[in-house]
Amino acid sequence: MRHIVPAVLLLVALIHLLPLAGVLGAAKLSSLYGIPVQDPNLEILMRHRAVLFGLLAAFLAYAAFHRPLHGLALVAAGVSVVSFLVLAVMVGGYNATLSTVVKADIVALVLLVVAAALHLRGTGEA
Repeated sequence: MRHIVPAVLLLVALIHLLPLAGVLGAAKLSSLYGIPVQDPNLEILMRHRAVLFGLLAAFLAYAAFHRPLHGLALVAAGVSVVSFLVLAVMVGGYNATLSTVVKADIVALVLLVVAAALHLRGTGEA
């Protein structure tokens, strides 16, 4: 059981690492999200978003091997996943490519909830 939280953090880190490829430019962003990224302002924002996802992924992977950081990492990952899912539901009308991202985040959320419950049970925090 003690390996579940680190495994979940590593898996969610991998999910968050995938968008880092978007830092390579508009063409990569277009393939990641199924949208044309032709406006330079949008490209800057999306490439910066890619960097931030890379940072979050690095933190989650690091935290997986440092038990005192498990709680903080679970919260950070949870905020990332839940905020994206809430925005997707609120805005709606997303394309098939983003639908795949939504599905991946739903899986991540389920895993994070299980990991958080195990973490809280294991540390006595309730």
